[in-house]
Amino acid sequence: MSDVLPAVEIEPSARTADRSVIWLHGLGASGHDFEPIVPELGLPADAAVRFVFPHAPVQPVTINGGMPMPAWYDIKQLGGGNEDEVGIRASEREVQRLIRRENERGVPTERIVLAGFSQGGAIVLHTGLRYPERLAGIMALSTYLPLNGSLEAERHAGNHQTPIFMAHGTLDPVVPYQNGARSRDLLNGQDHPVEWHEYPMEHQVCLEQIQDIGAWLKRVLAL
Repeated sequence: MSDVLPAVEIEPSARTADRSVIWLHGLGASGHDFEPIVPELGLPADAAVRFVFPHAPVQPVTINGGMPMPAWYDIKQLGGGNEDEVGIRASEREVQRLIRRENERGVPTERIVLAGFSQGGAIVLHTGLRYPERLAGIMALSTYLPLNGSLEAERHAGNHQTPIFMAHGTLDPVVPYQNGARSRDLLNGQDHPVEWHEYPMEHQVCLEQIQDIGAWLKRVLAL
């Protein structure tokens, strides 16, 4: 597909990919942000997993004084408030295109994990729970569920029981721990299976978390 976002891609060394992880970065970062983590996940050497790290479009961000930066949607103010629904749904469509490209490359949807950090995590939660075909899993790091008021009406039965890995730093000053915990509770209240992890860290990842992510990926991708 020629209309998908540009991305950093890591192909498996042993054989052609039959599983994929589409991993979205946070605000102001790039697809290179989580590229160095892949060797640290401890996946089997013969795992046929393709990692796709797309670059977010550059757009003005209100809390950045309106200056353009890589962003999955606009953030109008810190601490919640009015959400950029147009931008969130535009990024949802971009992730859907990335999923369909993996399908075209021979990876069925049930072997695709959507993953994301911060803004990227918000987009994969939003998109994955609404996607009409079963995904292998949804991984949301240091993030929250956007447009949560519309989830119950818009979620798709195909991903009602899809495993969700959520992780958050208890000292996070950017996306407060309470925001992530509220999203976890909302998802649990709608019977979504959330595996929750928390770590004594700020808005970042840590070694213990990377090990937990690797163990979870092995399970949901049957590696």
